[in-house]
Amino acid sequence: MLSKKITVINPTGLHLRPAGLFASAAMKFKSSIILRHENKTIDAKSVINVMAAGIKKGTTVELTCDGEDEEKAMKTLTELVESGLGELTTKY
Repeated sequence: MLSKKITVINPTGLHLRPAGLFASAAMKFKSSIILRHENKTIDAKSVINVMAAGIKKGTTVELTCDGEDEEKAMKTLTELVESGLGELTTKY
């Protein structure tokens, strides 16, 4: 089992599109993937659960991956969040 704290940096947090992107990426792995936020345990493979958590920009969450492909899952999902989930993070 791997666990890591990551901070959501995209401007709109985990609203529908980024939550969908994150959950879709999580679904590709066999490992159990959990987000922990404000004492809530969220199944990261569920778009609805990720979106309903109300995770906003600047929020630090704990990502836990447990299973046969946990290392690849952790790397992929961490990079996805740290890249801004495909949203522009620079203001002009």
